[in-house]
Amino acid sequence: MFELTLDLIPLLIAAAFAAGFVDAIAGGGGLITLPVLMLAGVPPAQALATNKVQGVFGAGTAALSYAARGLVDLRSQWRSALLAGAAGAVGATLVSAVPTDGLRLILPVILIAIALFFALKPGLDDLDRTRRLSAGVFAATVVPFIGFYDGLIGPGAGAFYMIGFVTLAGYGVLKATAHTKLLNFASNLGGLGAFALVGQPLWLLGIAMGVAQIAGAALGARLASRIGARLIKPLLVITSSVLALRLIWQMI
Repeated sequence: MFELTLDLIPLLIAAAFAAGFVDAIAGGGGLITLPVLMLAGVPPAQALATNKVQGVFGAGTAALSYAARGLVDLRSQWRSALLAGAAGAVGATLVSAVPTDGLRLILPVILIAIALFFALKPGLDDLDRTRRLSAGVFAATVVPFIGFYDGLIGPGAGAFYMIGFVTLAGYGVLKATAHTKLLNFASNLGGLGAFALVGQPLWLLGIAMGVAQIAGAALGARLASRIGARLIKPLLVITSSVLALRLIWQMI
């Protein structure tokens, strides 16, 4: 049984704030909070469930912050969000039933490729470009696929949403980030619904960390909205690279 001691509270709150800040800009907040929860002694299943609790606060705050700045229209995106949430719930439900070892082996390669894409590809800025998939096709295929992954495994989902919006939907980097946070919130919420039934999240701890996530996400979204691709691109490269290295380290 996990017991929260006073010396752990500042560590968990600081980790949640940092995760909210980073996640609002480039994704990868779970890279910070999930290991910290496990280092604090939370059992793996409860750590995953609790991470979803606090992650919902951060992603939701970032999505609302971007929407308030006119970067995403919530009314036109609710169908995509609904699909992401449903797919996230299905993924979380199948966590124990679907073999994910093979996916975990190729995930670091994919994340490194994403980091190289954003680091080396010229012309990636905040301007929209040619759309390769219609909005309907993108919502019906790419969105539920990544939402399912977010519920099933999680790490890197924000980067996958980002690259999908940039390469297939034709969004500029800042607009892609804004829409990524909306879908991240939806798939997190769907995953949380499933985990709440089987993972026994630590609700009070998750909510306390969620408050810190709100502060970090609001600051991150504000900075990203002001600076745009000049901030988002390097942070996305860093978080994707660090996540890939962490996954490789876990395999050794």
